[in-house]
Amino acid sequence: MQNLRDLEENEIEAWVLEQHFPKYRTKQIFQWVQEKDVEDFQAMENLPKDLREKLSKDFTLKLPKLYRRYVSQIDGTEKFLFELSDGHRIESVFMEYRHGNTACISTQVGCKMGCAFCASTLSGLARNLSSGEMLGQIVAMEKITGKKISNVVLMGSGEPLDNYDEVLRFIRLISGKTGRNLSQRNITLSTCGIVPKIRELAEEGLGITLALSLHASTDEKRKKIMPIAYRYALSDVMDAVRFYFQKTGRRVSFEYALVLGMNDGEEDVLALTKLLKKKGVHFPAHVNLIPVNPIKERDFSAPDRKKIQRFKEGLEKNGIACTIRREMGSDISGACGQLRRDAELEERED
Repeated sequence: MQNLRDLEENEIEAWVLEQHFPKYRTKQIFQWVQEKDVEDFQAMENLPKDLREKLSKDFTLKLPKLYRRYVSQIDGTEKFLFELSDGHRIESVFMEYRHGNTACISTQVGCKMGCAFCASTLSGLARNLSSGEMLGQIVAMEKITGKKISNVVLMGSGEPLDNYDEVLRFIRLISGKTGRNLSQRNITLSTCGIVPKIRELAEEGLGITLALSLHASTDEKRKKIMPIAYRYALSDVMDAVRFYFQKTGRRVSFEYALVLGMNDGEEDVLALTKLLKKKGVHFPAHVNLIPVNPIKERDFSAPDRKKIQRFKEGLEKNGIACTIRREMGSDISGACGQLRRDAELEERED
């Protein structure tokens, strides 16, 4: 049965008219779902009983079910392992900042991109999430924490651009004026660099921020940790993100996971500077340095703080805006996908 949270307003309207109800019922239904986050059709008090009964026969309003919840004793970050209606599990994160509350959500169950430092990809891709399942993570976290979410990052399990249509539908739903009306400027989409989809996204007329998971400044090094590098050369990826900036005017950020002995040397600072400061191209870039999270199945570790700071200072001296990402929830299982992976392994052992 389809979740009503999956439907955009025009799709609800088509259903309403098909069922021979008045058109004005569309907005009422949509507001109950997207603005009031209702979980029970009988709670839609301004709808007639026959309409509520018909909705309950054709749709569901189920949210992802909480399977496990972890709360950091360091900074209050909360990590959730949710179970979907088919039994698959996904991870979501709730983070509190001075500028508002941020949700990091998943876009797929697992991932097929194969990035070496990511636990999400270890079991491969099970399936894509629907737009309603993405929204469901937001709604569920707000209900559990009792706090409103004002910023959303698509950086959880999965590659958003590999689930392009449903991710776009999610963005339209969450930023629509009827409903949550979340500013698109408060939405960040992270990608490992699927060039055609970056170019397609640039043409959508959205105001979201694009974050490129870069993690290396040469094709040779990138291929060692990111299989996508065999398909798209860095020169093509950079041309695509520059095109995104030119079409949208939105600054692109670059995620750079620092791995000890692999991409953290002075030569990497120079290569990264050269990559981001292409001669004759005005391109305001911002680099987020991320000490890599260790996962049991990989032999990666992060450089020490002094080396990370030197890397940051090297970029800044070369005119590259740079920050070291604050480690949120470091005491509650750091790597993306690790909670789901741990739960799977525990069940196999039982």
